[in-house]
Amino acid sequence: MTADSRFADPAIAVAPDASSTAIASDSLWYRDAVIYELHIKAYADANGDGIGDFRGLTERLDHVQALGVNTIWLLPFYPSPQRDDGYDVADYEDVHPSYGTLDDFRAFVVEAHRRGLRVITELVVNHTSDQHAWFQAARRAPKGSPERNFYVWSDDNTLYSGTRIIFTDTEKSNWTWDEVAQQYFWHRFFSHQPDLNFDNPAVLDAVLKTMEFWLEMGVDGFRLDAIPYLIERDGTSNENLRETHEVIKAIRARVEARYPGRLLLAEANMWPEDVREYFGDGNECQMAYHFPLMPRMYMAIAQEDRHPIVEILAQTPEIPAGCQWAIFLRNHDELTLEMVTSKERDYMYRMYASDARAR
Repeated sequence: MTADSRFADPAIAVAPDASSTAIASDSLWYRDAVIYELHIKAYADANGDGIGDFRGLTERLDHVQALGVNTIWLLPFYPSPQRDDGYDVADYEDVHPSYGTLDDFRAFVVEAHRRGLRVITELVVNHTSDQHAWFQAARRAPKGSPERNFYVWSDDNTLYSGTRIIFTDTEKSNWTWDEVAQQYFWHRFFSHQPDLNFDNPAVLDAVLKTMEFWLEMGVDGFRLDAIPYLIERDGTSNENLRETHEVIKAIRARVEARYPGRLLLAEANMWPEDVREYFGDGNECQMAYHFPLMPRMYMAIAQEDRHPIVEILAQTPEIPAGCQWAIFLRNHDELTLEMVTSKERDYMYRMYASDARAR
């Protein structure tokens, strides 16, 4: 389960629990974890500049522990232009200066672990910011060069035409022309977030290096953002491709070999039968969100009837031993209604968003 830190009272300070223990060795710790999501910038400000930071969070860890959670999930805290709330990463191996320093992050992890709290961070590797040094090098490098091939480029913006546009309110195409490169670059999200090219082995190597950087810092796992979109193939929807699963298996194998007991959590906003594939045979992600269940919990409350929950659970396939569904109440995506029917969406609007502006 996850909770949103905006509903916490950062002014509350609770005395340390003398009975709290350090992180125990348990490779299946995630199966009954209670996860608390928070955004550094919105949590606690230690230096008085009006922006939350790692020092402020570290000072409030006793309060977090007192909530009864045992894992903290951090939204992106990397250097970023902040055009997509930090999911547009400009540097994978540093901390945004507004939030502190790498030393502040290290101190936070140490203090969290001392209280028995694990730490999950975001791994946003489907795309980067267009301000990332990799993209700036790619757009200036010649066609076909190793630098250019870090991203997905084309002279033809009709390639991959069977792919849906995720943000239809702001984007008209998944291709954007770059004047410097004199080519189109591919993006499944916003046009300032070019997709990395996972057909290039150097990209996977760079991602693994990034993961190991943070694993060495002591993080306990990663939420894999936008994981269904890693690979592109013409003539397909470019979602959930077999080659994407091969990338995830390679990531899991590396992490398992060098850092056993660390978690991979799949963010795939899809129906359970599709998300089931991200567990693999127990060799991909250990956890995956159950997106369709969340709105149906709210539907069941409004109807005072268990039927919406029972119905979606009946459609939920068995998963490999050692894996776990991530059941959540709310997260930073708010009360997402992507995994409901149009009739169910209209009902939820009436019950929970009677003000049209809230929709």
